[in-house]
Amino acid sequence: MLILAGLIVLLVVSAGVALSQGAVYITLQEIQDALNGGKGANSQIIMNIRLPRTLLTVFVGMNLATAGAVLQAVMKNPLADPHIIGISSGAGIAGIFIMIVVPQFSFLITPAAFIGALLAALCIYILAWKNGIRPLRIILAGVAVSSFIGAGISALLILYSDKVHGALMWMVGGFAARSWSHVELILPYTVAGVLFVLLFTRHLNILLLGDEIARGLGMNVERTRIILTAAAALLAASAVSVAGLLGFVGLIVPHTARLIIGSDYRFLLPASVLLGGSVVTLSDTVARCAFAPIELPAGIFMAILGVPFFLFLLRREL
Repeated sequence: MLILAGLIVLLVVSAGVALSQGAVYITLQEIQDALNGGKGANSQIIMNIRLPRTLLTVFVGMNLATAGAVLQAVMKNPLADPHIIGISSGAGIAGIFIMIVVPQFSFLITPAAFIGALLAALCIYILAWKNGIRPLRIILAGVAVSSFIGAGISALLILYSDKVHGALMWMVGGFAARSWSHVELILPYTVAGVLFVLLFTRHLNILLLGDEIARGLGMNVERTRIILTAAAALLAASAVSVAGLLGFVGLIVPHTARLIIGSDYRFLLPASVLLGGSVVTLSDTVARCAFAPIELPAGIFMAILGVPFFLFLLRREL
């Protein structure tokens, strides 16, 4: 419990740093004044720009970290991550299709991204299934599905080259020009999705023991897998719909949480939720401040962290 309390403090500190840092430095007192209804210029910066952006980074981090932790148990693969195995790509191609082909239906991006993520997960399961699920087959199937979807995304960008700028920024993943409308969009998915998955911590622990033991304990393994995969797909899709294809959060955060708190999902899942919010918030803060006044997308910074981490895990696990 002390570790979880420490992660809560880290999340609060990360949010405070994100609110204070930027082109204009804002003190903690000014932040407090803004939250209490202040009317100055800095209060407007906090309430209209930095606060919605910070809340969005927290919610996106929570969703992606939770999805990654769930997928690693469900697919019995420590390298599983919505971005790496192609679930985020499924959400991405659906979102990009709406953005550049039928932008008048932009309000359907989240449900379309969910359907795309779910179809990608289904394809991965079908390709990887052969007398059960094995970690290596999941990775190979995920790479194949992700590559195929990537080709589809490239085709869309070529066919609609006059509309690619917004889509290209969305593919990298970032939080520039995000507002309260994006917070309102992701909030219900974060609350409902994270709370729903937290109800399945016991099931996730049992899945780690293996399918035979899980069935011996009375669990319907395949039904549980389908339910949890759908929940992870919804969390990933909601994050993709507001932040784009932000990678490696679902890989880095759960493994870091395991090092801190262990593999028991009763503690690992809440730790991943809290740590995910902190990691994405700090990454976005660094990305927009490190090369000011030029602002880098947070996805670039996450890739710089994530690729070496992924290669380290790949060498250790395979």
